[in-house]
Amino acid sequence: MQIHETIPGVRAALRTAGRIVFVPTMGNLHEGHITLMRQARAHGDTVVASIFVNRLQFRPGEDFEKYPRTFTADCEKLITAGVDHLFAPGETELYPEPQRYVVEPPAEHADILEGEFRPGHFRGVATVVMKLFGIIQPQAALFGKKDYQQFMVLSSMVREFALAVDIIPGETVRAPDGLALSSRNGYLSADERAVAPQLHRLLQQTVTAIRAGNRDFTSLESAAMTELRASGWLPDYLAVRRKIDLKSPTASDSALVGGLVVLAAARLGNTRLIDNLEI
Repeated sequence: MQIHETIPGVRAALRTAGRIVFVPTMGNLHEGHITLMRQARAHGDTVVASIFVNRLQFRPGEDFEKYPRTFTADCEKLITAGVDHLFAPGETELYPEPQRYVVEPPAEHADILEGEFRPGHFRGVATVVMKLFGIIQPQAALFGKKDYQQFMVLSSMVREFALAVDIIPGETVRAPDGLALSSRNGYLSADERAVAPQLHRLLQQTVTAIRAGNRDFTSLESAAMTELRASGWLPDYLAVRRKIDLKSPTASDSALVGGLVVLAAARLGNTRLIDNLEI
């Protein structure tokens, strides 16, 4: 695996790379990331990963400074997964001057759910991904569906800008007890880790109720939130939404058949976890 720290260096290395498949990450890699890397091989000639902890998508007081940097271990995992090139720029390489030009997703996509609790988050995500696409020039890119709203925002960005990049989803990878793999799982204490799969179980319960014909989405959401609070969680949301645009569905909505997703975000101790299940 070749490692590149500069924009000219990675561009030169990829000049004759054929069809490039790109998997951007912030590092601290787990099996979910590595699964994406392995899937990427089927979609092109050259697999490129990136590691960059993007300051633009963190709010003041979030965990930018303490976000785990595990570069050596990450490289070992990427090599094992068969990645051809790693782009690992420093902050001054990617942002040599303040990033004044940004991608501003529409409020109906970016200011709901995660965006309500993390204002500006998707502006930072969309801006760095657009910049990375400009540097790497991939023909395809993979993003995990655990970050469901992020996948929707980036897919919409690529479509509306007519970018020549195929956006390929990766299914959520889970631990045997159902917990979605996440870099932030490492923040959980042993006791919290034992409780953490409850978030997935409540999503499953909600999905089961909807598949059985329950269309009182508000009551289902409220019941799940109440159960989370009773178990020591601080939930931000547990919401039933339409897959296509993450708007709240109505009972008569044609999207009810195979067109819904249940999304959740909740804090357990000092760790904020997100998850979702499609219906």
